[in-house]
Amino acid sequence: MKTITATELKHILDSHALWIRTIGAEGTRAYLKGANLEGANLSGVNLFKANLEGANLENANLLHANLEGASLYLANLKGANLVGASLTDANLKGASLYLANLKGASLKGANLIDAILIGANLQGANLKGANLKDASLYKADLENANLTDANLEGAYLISTILEKKVEKQPEVSPCKVENTRQALEKLAKEHGMKIDSISLSFI
Repeated sequence: MKTITATELKHILDSHALWIRTIGAEGTRAYLKGANLEGANLSGVNLFKANLEGANLENANLLHANLEGASLYLANLKGANLVGASLTDANLKGASLYLANLKGASLKGANLIDAILIGANLQGANLKGANLKDASLYKADLENANLTDANLEGAYLISTILEKKVEKQPEVSPCKVENTRQALEKLAKEHGMKIDSISLSFI
C-alpha cells in the first residue's frame, strides 16, 4: 500500500480540482489507487471521478465530500465519516463499509455489489437505484433510508433495522384515574380501611 504524504495529497487534490474546472484540459485526474489515506481529512473535497480503487480510507473524514462517479472498488472505508457525502454513480463494489457512518449520505445509483455494510449507519441515506446485490447488511441501520428501485437481490438482511419500533404507552385519562381512586376508596371504607397512597404501573 502506497503512503501519501500531506504535501503529495494536496498536490494531487489541487491538480484534480484544476482538472475538474477545465473539464480535463488542464490538471490531472486524481489517481489514488491503493493509496493509504487512513484518517485523512477530506471534508468537503471534490473527488469527482477520482480513482480510489483499493485505497485505505479507514477513519477518513469525507464529510460532505463529492465522490460522484468515483471508483472505490475494494476500498476500505471502515469507520469513515461519509455523512452528507455525494456518491451518485460511485463504484463501491466489494467495498468494506463495516460500521461506517453513512447517516444521510447520498448513495443514489451507487454500485454496492458484495459490499460489506455490517453494522453500518445508513439512517436517512439515499439509496435510490443503488445496486446492493449480495451485499451484507447484517445489523445495518436503514431507518428512513430511501430504497426506491434499489436492488437487494441476495442481500444479507438478517437483523437489519428497517424501522425502529417505539413502544407507545397507553393513554390514561385523568378522569379514569380519579374514578379508579374513588372506587378503591369506597371499597376501603366499606371494610373499615383508609388508603394512604396508590401506586399504579403498566404491566
